Amino acid sequence: MSFHETRFPANLSFGAQGGPERRTEVVTLANGYEERNTPWQHSRRRYDAGAAMRSLDDIEQLIAFFEARQGQLHAFRWKDWADYKSCLPSASVGATDQSIGTGDGATVCFQLSKTYTSGVQSYTRPITKPVAATTRVTIDGVEQGLGSDFTIDTETGLVTLASAAGVGQLVTAGFEFDVPVRFDTDRIMTSIATFRAGEVPDVPVVEVRI
Repeated sequence: MSFHETRFPANLSFGAQGGPERRTEVVTLANGYEERNTPWQHSRRRYDAGAAMRSLDDIEQLIAFFEARQGQLHAFRWKDWADYKSCLPSASVGATDQSIGTGDGATVCFQLSKTYTSGVQSYTRPITKPVAATTRVTIDGVEQGLGSDFTIDTETGLVTLASAAGVGQLVTAGFEFDVPVRFDTDRIMTSIATFRAGEVPDVPVVEVRI
């Protein structure tokens, strides 16, 4: 899959509509009970970039980005303003926001992830597109230096420690991140007359697996 490490203009994604979707297969039995299952381990996000278009200049910027990606051909980064941090949207990124692993004395690579918790249930989402220079890491509560003590692959979300964490030592991280997406259409339909009247184009965007 071709991926462009380029972010969709953040000013155009601000105000876009969208969020996570799941796929659930529901079978209703003869007695009225249900059996529910899902073929997806992870959710997938969909957005409508058209909802954020506010001017004809925005449309021009959108078309330029769309043409450079050649429609659905090349995937890209997307900032989900409702969910782009390892912490709450109102908080600042902290080095202990998310637990990403426990040391065993040998492992030096850990995948960034974000855990969503409600009650006793939780879901852990892999983070594959962290934003450069925002990643912070601790080992057993001691913050590590980016470049000297660890490196971050911004194309995969993989943290590599300079030295393995000791057995039982908790490895945590804080970060900002983007969502890997592509356009879910090969055409953009615009009209100056209807846009000025308050209508906006449909610009569907869908998350891709990395």
